[in-house]
Amino acid sequence: MTWRDSAGERHGPLARPALSTVDPSGRCYYLVGPSGYPNFGDELIAATWLRYLARTAPGAEVWLDCHSPGPAQLLLGGLHPRLRCVDTLWSLCGEAPSDDPWEVAAWVQEVVHDPGRAPRRDAGIALLGRADVVHLIGGGYLNALWPRHLGLIAGAAAAARRSGGRAAMTGQGFMPFPDGATHLLRSLADRFDVVDVRDDPSAELLAGSAAAYRTCDDVFLDLPEPSARTRAREFVLCVQSDIGDLEVSTLAARVLGMLRAWRAEPGQIAVVEGIPRVDRAVHALLEHELDGAEFHPFRDVWRHGVPVAPGQTWISTRYHLHLVAAAAGATGVALSVSPDYYATKHRSLADLGSGWTPLDALSAEIPERPDGTGFPASVLRRCRQLKLSVAEAVYGTPPDATTEPAGHPTARRRVLRPRWSRTGG
Repeated sequence: MTWRDSAGERHGPLARPALSTVDPSGRCYYLVGPSGYPNFGDELIAATWLRYLARTAPGAEVWLDCHSPGPAQLLLGGLHPRLRCVDTLWSLCGEAPSDDPWEVAAWVQEVVHDPGRAPRRDAGIALLGRADVVHLIGGGYLNALWPRHLGLIAGAAAAARRSGGRAAMTGQGFMPFPDGATHLLRSLADRFDVVDVRDDPSAELLAGSAAAYRTCDDVFLDLPEPSARTRAREFVLCVQSDIGDLEVSTLAARVLGMLRAWRAEPGQIAVVEGIPRVDRAVHALLEHELDGAEFHPFRDVWRHGVPVAPGQTWISTRYHLHLVAAAAGATGVALSVSPDYYATKHRSLADLGSGWTPLDALSAEIPERPDGTGFPASVLRRCRQLKLSVAEAVYGTPPDATTEPAGHPTARRRVLRPRWSRTGG
């Protein structure tokens, strides 16, 4: 992805800013997220927070705990001058005695408080013990699809208790949630200083316990710019093959049927890869039917930006490409390959005002070509204000901040539920 700095210079994620003076306060910020796979959405969320901290706390010590720290360091290392990546909490979740969320949560908390139970992780646990903020960054990784990941919530709460720092989770999407673990989540959430979710079902899951800020996805904090290297084509596809029960050939048939109904010519089509190889499988089946379509691999999308422009029509199963494209003024069909996972995610953006058509991939329906213009500017402004408020609740008011954005959370236990419309914020 690409961004512009305060001087108007364009930078990609591999561009390294000049090293800044070390923060004299010795602040240590510890982020936790699923970075390094790579996955466009997960990397984009991490990049969003790292860029925020590069602006507001360039001298702070910043750690990112993720499942793939080596690739994450290469993908994200240029975004904050003092970023380093580890895998302490992720490894502890993997070493738990079972997949049961309760057992994972108990194991991770025990080890954080008694590192002798996992001596190979002693140095990493010691680092957790001096974090000023432990921050579970946003995404859809704390749910029933990956039940061991609930240990990350328990680990963050235990680490903040050990260090005396602040525990936060932002932009979370919990659906679908493991059966029998709701009370565990509510109890752990009570120990966090900031709890922020991105959709209504996730907020409802926390009902009766710690109040949550119901805002939106973390990426709205700092949306990336579109690619400036390529001429955007009229139709764009991003169709995954890693989640859901549909065969790849069935997905290919669904996509080809829509393109034919919309009279899309191959020379008007681009294909975007959100996860390497996983998002190429459908394209591989369509390649001979769409001779002349251009392919944008993940590495190019990450380095140079998404090939998006106003007026485009997308077909995307990927949630964050739906978000980024709609923010740039493109419309499309949000094709859900998982009714209990992706349908919730895409619906949250449609309800926010993306103008996209949600469609179950199992449906045989061929929708009319959408004619919207993406998110209204008022929604984008409001979303950014809300996420800035959340960021300040997590990290404190930046030194150069002079005013509080509308919707600033002034107390920990306040429920923030903006009423969105499809035409404005």
